[in-house]
Amino acid sequence: MKRIALLGATGSIGLNVLDVVRRFPQQYSIVGLAAGRNIALLRTLILEFRPQLISVLDTEHATRLCALLPAEWRTKVVSGTAGNKLVASLADADMTISAIVGAAGLLPTLAAIEAGKDIGLANKETLVMAGKLVMAAVKKNNVRLLPVDSEHSAIFQALEGGRKEDLAKIILTASGGPFREKSLAELEQVTPEQALAHPNWNMGRKISVDSATLMNKGLEVIEARWLFDVPLQMIEVVVHPQSIIHSLVEFQDGSVLAQLGIPDMRIPIAFALSYPARLPLQLKRLQLSQCGHLEFYEPDYDRFPALDLAFTALRQGGVMPAVLNGANEVAVEAFLDARISFPAIARIVALTMEQINNGSEDSLDDILAADRGARREAGKIIDELSGRF
Repeated sequence: MKRIALLGATGSIGLNVLDVVRRFPQQYSIVGLAAGRNIALLRTLILEFRPQLISVLDTEHATRLCALLPAEWRTKVVSGTAGNKLVASLADADMTISAIVGAAGLLPTLAAIEAGKDIGLANKETLVMAGKLVMAAVKKNNVRLLPVDSEHSAIFQALEGGRKEDLAKIILTASGGPFREKSLAELEQVTPEQALAHPNWNMGRKISVDSATLMNKGLEVIEARWLFDVPLQMIEVVVHPQSIIHSLVEFQDGSVLAQLGIPDMRIPIAFALSYPARLPLQLKRLQLSQCGHLEFYEPDYDRFPALDLAFTALRQGGVMPAVLNGANEVAVEAFLDARISFPAIARIVALTMEQINNGSEDSLDDILAADRGARREAGKIIDELSGRF
């Protein structure tokens, strides 16, 4: 029985993790749940999975949750970053799944690593912000970090078909999002509702917008650099609208290995949970004869500059990836609140990156300070230029 602490339980990834656990009750159990604001759903999950410890966004939400639970649960509810770290590092957990969205996942994930827990990583921001520190902690504590993102899981699987020293290139695929064929003028008119309607994947609000801007792919480039220990020059992005090939690796002899499957997050989640075994998931199977044409395109950096900003942040190094991420989180929230236009997300990130660039990637304090500074600067830009974006 593998015991799991799950961070981000009520999000899209978290619910898919719980679905896999539900399908294999003899192999997996939930010992900890951390969530944000969705108290009603969390209550249902608590009563179903009966974890030892539960964390929520803050004390207000903890009070609300306790009021909905039988008295026996009320001493098991904690909150905030401290609460998330307690859930992540639970003594009885064999594995922690990090599926919190955004920078909030960094500290709990580090706490789990330092507690000696294997990690199923769906929170790409952990490696975007502090990749060097996190991977050093993984090595120091002798834990396994297994990717949950479909693209990184695909690379992880494909790399098992060859030697790391023979690797020539990692190729990340991107669906291109819902606006792949829109003009620059049309992108200015995009609404939050349109951005949330991803053509292939069912994702949360923030990740859906990131997918539409291609920032999500940029963050995945940075994540791949640290997760697979490869330089930027060995990472390529191609747009693949059908989302059948989840990513590829090329070896020095010219061989290219790809991982294919239907676009269902339960497949990479199950692989991370069961590695190196594979679970008999009763899901729809990929039928190649019904796939039609599989297309591949170069990304359009003019219409989707967020991807180029991520490459720039990785080249500059230091705390710049944390600045990129923090500014993007603020800009995405402003777009979802209809305060700025869709293209303004990347513009605000670029302006923020011009203002904040000092700090060391070897210092967690510097990284967290850069994140806070980026959020303040991005908010200031949005306030000062409201209506012009």
